[in-house]
Amino acid sequence: MHSGREDQAPSVFLNVDLDIRSSSNLEPLLVALCRQKKAFVLNSGLHKRTYFASLELDGRGGLTANQTLRRLCALIQALPKTERELWDKAKVRDFSLGVEPRLDLYCDELPIAADTLETVAELNARIVFCVYAPDQS
Repeated sequence: MHSGREDQAPSVFLNVDLDIRSSSNLEPLLVALCRQKKAFVLNSGLHKRTYFASLELDGRGGLTANQTLRRLCALIQALPKTERELWDKAKVRDFSLGVEPRLDLYCDELPIAADTLETVAELNARIVFCVYAPDQS
């Protein structure tokens, strides 16, 4: 359901962060995911015996949330066996969709296709919506 006003931009889809938490060192997984410069690490490290990392796709080509999810899933599906095992052993595998709502918009949609949801489920991951406060500047 949209606001009905074609002259207004929809809510702002910011990006999808891939958030991973594991008891195993994630460095080999991060290297594999970023090898072809299709993704980059936002942050990573170790906190209380848990390794963590957040990644995004490299470049912002105006992709939809669904397209961004599909590309991140494809990177994971293409992992070599050893790195895929690191993914599979992780405690948390979240695709965090960042959205900034518009104050003047009653309702907006952010569709995710059924086949994308199936792929995320096959990767044993979650989709998390992160709604940021609207920019009021």
